[in-house]
Amino acid sequence: MVLATNSDSDEHLHSTFASRYVRAVVPRFKMPDHCMPKDAAYQVINDELMLDGNPRLNLASFVTTWMEPECDKLIMDSVNKNYVDMDEYPVTTELQNRCVNMIANFFHAPVGEDEAAIGCGTVGSSEAIMLAGLAFKRKWQHRRKAQGLPIDKPNIVTGANVQVCWEKFARYFEVELKEVKLSEDYYVMDPAKAVEMVDENTICVAAILGSTLTGEFEDVKQLNDLLAEKNAETGWETPIHVDAASGGFIAPFLYPDLEWDFRLPWVKSINVSGHKYGLVYAGVGWVVWRTKDDLPEELVFHINYLGADQPTFTLNFSKGSSQIIAQYYQFIRLGFEGYKNIMENCMDNARRLREGIEMTGKFNIVSKDIGVPLVAFSLKDSSKHTVFEIAESLRKFGWIIPAYTMPADAQHIAVLRVVIREDFSRGLADRLITHIIQVLKEIEGLPSRIAHLAAAAAVSGDDEEVKVKTAKMSLEDITKYWKRLVEHKRNIVC
Repeated sequence: MVLATNSDSDEHLHSTFASRYVRAVVPRFKMPDHCMPKDAAYQVINDELMLDGNPRLNLASFVTTWMEPECDKLIMDSVNKNYVDMDEYPVTTELQNRCVNMIANFFHAPVGEDEAAIGCGTVGSSEAIMLAGLAFKRKWQHRRKAQGLPIDKPNIVTGANVQVCWEKFARYFEVELKEVKLSEDYYVMDPAKAVEMVDENTICVAAILGSTLTGEFEDVKQLNDLLAEKNAETGWETPIHVDAASGGFIAPFLYPDLEWDFRLPWVKSINVSGHKYGLVYAGVGWVVWRTKDDLPEELVFHINYLGADQPTFTLNFSKGSSQIIAQYYQFIRLGFEGYKNIMENCMDNARRLREGIEMTGKFNIVSKDIGVPLVAFSLKDSSKHTVFEIAESLRKFGWIIPAYTMPADAQHIAVLRVVIREDFSRGLADRLITHIIQVLKEIEGLPSRIAHLAAAAAVSGDDEEVKVKTAKMSLEDITKYWKRLVEHKRNIVC
């Protein structure tokens, strides 16, 4: 009589909690030689992902972390569609065009009621900025060539508070980045200083509607007026690009009378992130141009499908359709009224959080009342403890809150920043305030890390010498130390 035995394969299929596979080191550098059951592979990866932070508590990010189940289903139903296959998915292309038209409309683009706007969907605002920058560079080159002038030294004028994608554009496409330095209590680009830096080689001035650092809107209206005067004097025709990655889906609903968009004649293009306050998961962005003349024709490729001409202007080729479909869902689902209600609620929760932080008496509020719904704040007294310690301590409650130093020339200022998204409720705001108060009490009872760091940084010598050097160590020196420490941690996570 032959006894039935489980095959090795059957044992693998019925392994408890993937135990056979978690005994070995998870592959990191080399693909494993053999396959594993699908449930085991899921378990191994899912267990590792448990160590990630909770996206809903990631208050460092502007990116959307919640959508309605109906939209989640639309995303999953279209996740296998490659947007670039316009012949196969003409309806998806039509939905993108509808989104472009709607965005251009509430940015006050000068297009007729039934006239198609000029713009496109992108992977995010980074790609959108690359495309807008290339258009400005090409337009500037055409103008210079027509005048018989050299085209080898293009530059862009920005504030030092710009997002890193502007630095990427400048480096990748060989354009000098001329930055207006910041100053204490003024953490956005000064329009007057920006216009002073404009010269004949400036392809555009980039203004930020919603600074990453403080959420503040830069004064695009003043920039436009000053630039108009300079252009009239010099004949340079220097244009403006508005990086509205964060504020583009806020200003039209909360500050409709604020002039920052195509109502200003020298604003030629605008980018906005659909995956931020456009309320769509990452990654989708949008870029729109004022008129067809502002996008050089040679940068646009034309695809002929279903008997119609389809222009395309992107840096990449293949990309998913899901986020574009999700953006259209949000537009028709929420409408103007829905977006307005959500943004008002975000601002209400930001005000509640701000009030709670102010009530501690320990912080200076750096962010402004008008801007992106966030709260940026610095310690009034950083002589014993720093915002970096507070951020580190809040991690134990699950909160992910960034601490960082300002760019030049305000790098001695270190702040915490809490971004308020749609899924950050009043209850979460109250809970965060409670945890901040608790952390403050805890660290106030601890020895000063600053004194410890200063002593460690002091040159070795007798006790008296160390005490003197510790006393002389400035807050700026301590902030620099923490900045290096934070940057080191970021680098090893990369």
